[in-house]
Amino acid sequence: MHGEFKVPGGKLVVVDLDVVDGRIADFRLAGDFFLEPDEALDAINAGVNGLAVDSDAKTFSRAVEAALPPDATLLGFSPDSVATAIRRALQKATSWSDYEWQLVHPGPLSPRMHLALDQVLAEEVGDGRRKPTLRIWEWNEPAVVIGSFQSVKNEVDPENAAKYGFDVVRRISGGGAMFMDAGAVVTYSLYAPVELVQGMSFADSYAFFDEWVIIALRSLGIEASYQPLNDIASPSGKIGGAAQKRLGNGGVLHHVTMSYDMDADKMVQVLRIGREKMSDKGTKSANKRVDPLRSQTGLPRAEIIDRMVETFRMLHGLQDDEITPAEYAAAERLVTDKFGTEEWLYRVP
Repeated sequence: MHGEFKVPGGKLVVVDLDVVDGRIADFRLAGDFFLEPDEALDAINAGVNGLAVDSDAKTFSRAVEAALPPDATLLGFSPDSVATAIRRALQKATSWSDYEWQLVHPGPLSPRMHLALDQVLAEEVGDGRRKPTLRIWEWNEPAVVIGSFQSVKNEVDPENAAKYGFDVVRRISGGGAMFMDAGAVVTYSLYAPVELVQGMSFADSYAFFDEWVIIALRSLGIEASYQPLNDIASPSGKIGGAAQKRLGNGGVLHHVTMSYDMDADKMVQVLRIGREKMSDKGTKSANKRVDPLRSQTGLPRAEIIDRMVETFRMLHGLQDDEITPAEYAAAERLVTDKFGTEEWLYRVP
């Protein structure tokens, strides 16, 4: 069996192993990491051999750590990343290169249509009717997109939302509210088979799915990094946040919203939680725009998106595609039956 795990911000960890009578045999660790002394590699291999294949990640990690010589130095990887690679080998995980990735970038859509398409396209990938896909969002209507488990009344000021024309909608993934003024953020969704993140913890899969965009932002001069659990940040502060949903049919939805040019004063009037955060800091008014992508690059939003797409294409391959009429029709039905209903929006009042 063969497993690979690219450590976010680090190196590639590769393991090969056999399974004999329910235990790991002939374990071999490799990769482009740094490890001293040389003998530590053989020690890790010996420490993993004989472990039960149904061991959990902590057991694998502790075995690697226990096998290391006292003076061992690991750079670009860790015992935890070796454990992840082992689990991916045992669970027959795939890698980015195993798929022909598709790009869809339609024109502006309504907030509810965006959320419905997220569910439809993730289901299509899970069912094998669509290849794994990257979708870039465009919209010309402001909206607050709350997480699947958030309370509407706790998150949104309805009077100010109406005053500024913000629709309030609920997505299928968890996490916090997304303040999405028209043209002020960059949002993308990834639809992938669960095998791509097989053997990873949820925390690992978040960073794994977004490493490509960290590379893209760095190529634009932004000192971007991933901050667990789900934030993309820079020395100047938070850039954006991710959310994820794994469907029962084997599809995974991972989507991210990053701030391009956001009116922070407006945001804290529309979002209650934003107002509370400002109050906690003793600030009466945001009086500024939250614009890490614009201010740190000086580029139009469209050029930033182009660089992101170019980076994904370079790293993983990407073919231009379209959302099919059947997928649009399925999404429209979901808008009518689910995302546009009071029952869905206020399922957590």
